[in-house]
Amino acid sequence: MLLQDTLNKLQHLKLYGMNKALDEQRMNTSTQDMGFDDRLGLLIDAEIHDRDTRRLSRLLKAAKFKVDACVEDIDYRASRGLDRQVVATLSTCDWVQKSLNTIITGPTGVGKTWLGCAFGQQAARKGYTVIYKRLSRLLEELEIAYGDGSLAKLRAKIARVDLLILDDWALAPLTVRGRHELLELVDDRIRSGSILISSQLPIEQWHDYIGEPTIADAILDRLVHSAHRIDLMGESLRKTLEARALAGKEA
Repeated sequence: MLLQDTLNKLQHLKLYGMNKALDEQRMNTSTQDMGFDDRLGLLIDAEIHDRDTRRLSRLLKAAKFKVDACVEDIDYRASRGLDRQVVATLSTCDWVQKSLNTIITGPTGVGKTWLGCAFGQQAARKGYTVIYKRLSRLLEELEIAYGDGSLAKLRAKIARVDLLILDDWALAPLTVRGRHELLELVDDRIRSGSILISSQLPIEQWHDYIGEPTIADAILDRLVHSAHRIDLMGESLRKTLEARALAGKEA
């Protein structure tokens, strides 16, 4: 009865990891001969592991990644132009800690979105908050927020995130308001948050895409300066996978 009271108290204190581990210790005869310090250490380790697991689950859910990707599964075929050392450096997430940016460019289907989500998931593993958005969709949300009076709240929410992933950069034309919102978005994150961009459009063409020279200069100066860059190459992985799947069905 005393042990059950302890389990109930651990549950009440939201020490779910310790609660589960203590219950398992009760059922496991191998732990009965262990000393108090050793058993307590196992309980504390279980609580830390449980909290880390639940925090990661919350971070991944909040990020809303388009694809489930991780850096351990990155394809390093030479034709893609991926450097293992660059990936290793980015995987430390030191650039997120320093509020630097990363830019991934390349033709359609080469894995830009997947790679961006892999780096985003790695950042979440390190405990950083992440949000994934297609640029056009985010600008639509900001436009709606402007109309219903919640713009300041939405801007503040985005500004608090450690890493903002903007996918499909320059895929849709910018409106006048969208251009100004983009500047505000980038400016809010100077020295306080990182941005990861994936785009089919080479960086050299971004100035023309943004359109208004003064705003374009301001945005690019904040985004591109000191950013890590990855330029993916090769044929569309999407088409390759589809071709393999079709061949498999016909076999």
